[in-house]
Amino acid sequence: MNALESQLNYPFGDQMPEPGKTLEVAPGMRWIRMALPFALDHINLWLLQDEIEGRAGWTVVDCCISRKEAKAQWEEVFATQLQGLPILRVIVTHMHPDHIGLAHWLCTRWNAPLWISATDYHVARLNTQGTSGNGGEAAADFFRSHGMADPAALEQVRGRTNYYADMVPDLPRQYIRLLDGMHLRIGGRDWRCISGYGHAPEHIALYCEEAAVLVGGDMMLPRISTNVSVYDNEPEANALQLFLDSIDKFRPLPPETLTLPAHGKPFRGLHTRIDQLHDHHRQHLERVMEACRERGPRTGADLLPVLFTRKLDLHQTTFAMGEAVAHLHKLWFDGHLRRQRGEDGIYRFAIT
Repeated sequence: MNALESQLNYPFGDQMPEPGKTLEVAPGMRWIRMALPFALDHINLWLLQDEIEGRAGWTVVDCCISRKEAKAQWEEVFATQLQGLPILRVIVTHMHPDHIGLAHWLCTRWNAPLWISATDYHVARLNTQGTSGNGGEAAADFFRSHGMADPAALEQVRGRTNYYADMVPDLPRQYIRLLDGMHLRIGGRDWRCISGYGHAPEHIALYCEEAAVLVGGDMMLPRISTNVSVYDNEPEANALQLFLDSIDKFRPLPPETLTLPAHGKPFRGLHTRIDQLHDHHRQHLERVMEACRERGPRTGADLLPVLFTRKLDLHQTTFAMGEAVAHLHKLWFDGHLRRQRGEDGIYRFAIT
């Protein structure tokens, strides 16, 4: 446990659900943990006991990527953890593959509707039909414009044309729209939707005041900072400012709120974690300013060793590039840096 984690409270300690099993985190709320084939090697999914139009069952929150191992774990959950009751609906916090990948399969398997923000639904649908920010010609051109120079890496990015669709092969043709401030009845309790930006187009977290529980998705993680990136499909975004503004929307929630994150362990200490995330990005911004002050105009690629000390594979490098640009853009929008595109087509940022 690192120093920041030690400031949070983990009510379940090191206890975690076994593959294909669940762990109760609050009355009528169960935790599922599924493996991912990435450096971030797991995702947390949630089962909420529910009743819709007199029919008892479960609401699922998030789905995992589409892979046979995840389907097998789901089948074991269906057989052993649902108390013989059906899945009534599938809620997806946002459109990233580990959250929405099996939504079509789950919705079809149980004849259950998909609930998601309209923005994330439509972005997900576009990405299943084409390339996304992590792959394809446009992504390679964007990363090159921010200093990625390795021809082999750029060629690999160009070749990742099915990156998203491989993990999200299909989506339901219909959905029910989630909006900020919308209230849902789940299991006889009221849950409020809280929108978040900067990590995904329109992320939806769910808060239940009666139970003092926040299903935080990727907006509030206990161990790592959520990836906040600028990509080719919105090249002028101020994603980091959007993210920082979004996490402050959780400040009015009670300090004792139990936060159920998409990665890591359930925790208490929400206000502390909000402050930690602000401090984390403030330190990153200071490092970027220092690099530009001491070394002159910097590209996004120049900042990778400044912001990330560990060795990065290509998958991690694309996220790191997006995050480096997000920090440069905030300082640019705030007037601390100026941006200039050279004759080589590369953007460089310098102290104003």
